[in-house]
Amino acid sequence: MELDYLIMHGAGNRILVVDARESDVEPPSVDELRRLADPTTGPGFDQLMWVTSARDSSLDAGYRIFNADGSEVRQCGNGVRCVAWMLARESGEGGNLRLDSPSGIVDARTEADGRITVSMGPPELEPSRIPFAADARADRYLLSVDGEEYDVSVLSMGNPHCVLQVAETRAADVERLGPLIETHERFPERTNVGFMAIRGRKAIDLRVHERGVGETLACGTGACAAVVAGQRLGYLDDAVTVSLPGGQLMVSWRGGGETVWLTGNAELISEGSIDL
Repeated sequence: MELDYLIMHGAGNRILVVDARESDVEPPSVDELRRLADPTTGPGFDQLMWVTSARDSSLDAGYRIFNADGSEVRQCGNGVRCVAWMLARESGEGGNLRLDSPSGIVDARTEADGRITVSMGPPELEPSRIPFAADARADRYLLSVDGEEYDVSVLSMGNPHCVLQVAETRAADVERLGPLIETHERFPERTNVGFMAIRGRKAIDLRVHERGVGETLACGTGACAAVVAGQRLGYLDDAVTVSLPGGQLMVSWRGGGETVWLTGNAELISEGSIDL
């Protein structure tokens, strides 16, 4: 069966959106996903958003998320903006959308400038729910990696994140430390790794090594995690511009159990159909 797809990007994060709402086809196998993710054998993607029909009338659609290595994950901030863009184009209206994600209901709206804002839910800070091996919840943890100790923040934005503060993102040892921390024994489900340089109370630079993908041009949940970490340490205000290699995102959070809001672009690259 052929399914329609869009190749999109959010701040440079390459997203394949497959519309499976009118089909009972199951998502591809791990091997098939890896072939689709490889641009030499498929359309290529960092994440695949598998869009499903809504489970009740209060929702516009649902989605599942798969990384380039075939693993299924619970949230993707740049990907959900692309799904919202597709649905808004279909209806011919911006308006508000409610989407069913693996980590809960996501609200989305199209801004006047065309950017899309999505609710990413409140951050999860309890170690056992991230999950992360720690004796007690803290704003900072010491993580031993390759014989060195690193001061890190750890939280979940629907998927686990470890955030390190660095002086300059350009000089950060992402290629070496990213895989080592991703697969660290204290992260039983692996983790995304963010390298954050604070540029003032309202701006940070960020590079992200994504779990199951490697370094990408942008990571929406990674941007949210970095801002939450910086706010909890007292370094950032409640609205922050995040500059990533692929572009800028805006993250706002009022603290506590409040939801984190993510605003950014969603750009169409190409579209077609694929026989799965």
